[in-house]
Amino acid sequence: MNLAEEIIKGNHRAVAKAISLVENESKESPEIIKEIFPYTGKSTVIGVTGAPGSGKSTLVNQLISAFRNDHKSVGVIAVDPSSPFSGGAVLGDRIRMIEHSIDPAVFIRSMATRGYLGGVARATGLAVFILEAAGLDIVLVETVGAGQDEVEVVKLADLILVVLTPGAGDDIQNFKAGIMEIADIFVLNKSDSPESESTEQQLKAMLMLGIDKGKVPPVYKTIAPTGTGIKYLKKEITACISMEKLILKESRKKRLISWMLKDMVNTILFQKPLAAFPKKRFEEYIERIYKRELDPYTAAEKIAENIGRKAYE
Repeated sequence: MNLAEEIIKGNHRAVAKAISLVENESKESPEIIKEIFPYTGKSTVIGVTGAPGSGKSTLVNQLISAFRNDHKSVGVIAVDPSSPFSGGAVLGDRIRMIEHSIDPAVFIRSMATRGYLGGVARATGLAVFILEAAGLDIVLVETVGAGQDEVEVVKLADLILVVLTPGAGDDIQNFKAGIMEIADIFVLNKSDSPESESTEQQLKAMLMLGIDKGKVPPVYKTIAPTGTGIKYLKKEITACISMEKLILKESRKKRLISWMLKDMVNTILFQKPLAAFPKKRFEEYIERIYKRELDPYTAAEKIAENIGRKAYE
């Protein structure tokens, strides 16, 4: 089976296998990306980020239904925390989306962060390319529960939803630079909470003070488990990804390419030579640092010098 050809045909098994290969940084993954790349760039990528417990997964589940009602095919990459033992996803958010698992026009994949900061996994961008090449109309990227400065999803998505919840501790903590500045749409989820009105007022007041009036993102209130407000949220999303927004989409696509290109250059310049460094020599440095015979800066400098000269003997 030619994996790239099967991905382009929309074969879900091929898509799943290819994502596993890029996650594991296998030797086959660069060739796959090279083959499928001409077929990427046509999907709309929507990032869904916010604090842990804000209801992102349930919201994504409702958005899948809303887009399917419009006969759109949907891919989901749900980024989860990594297991400290296996490195895999601790708990796939697919559990909350199980009703869509038998829909041939929906592909859902959990992806572990594997220690990568910013709310997304290192391979998430490549996984987005794979889903785009498979011809999916909408790709939803749900981040791991992200903090105030974890905004890497902005590099991946054409549109960013920031999900907030009322009454989640100190409301002012929600309104911090970073994650609050990347939103195209704010979603105030769990809006049946008594604190919903006051949180919405504080959020809108903060936006009016801190952002140019012409760029103030809209705020939509939802109750994800019941689907309340999803219809209006989906309508706003559709408006935001219409023809009038193509300039923004183009700039974000170029930003994703820039980010991935730099990451790949760093991998070629650093990780591959380091992988060629003899494991025994590397472990000797670890032992010397452990015994306080050598400090880590000096050890790193020596390793870098040896890599630069390719003097591994």
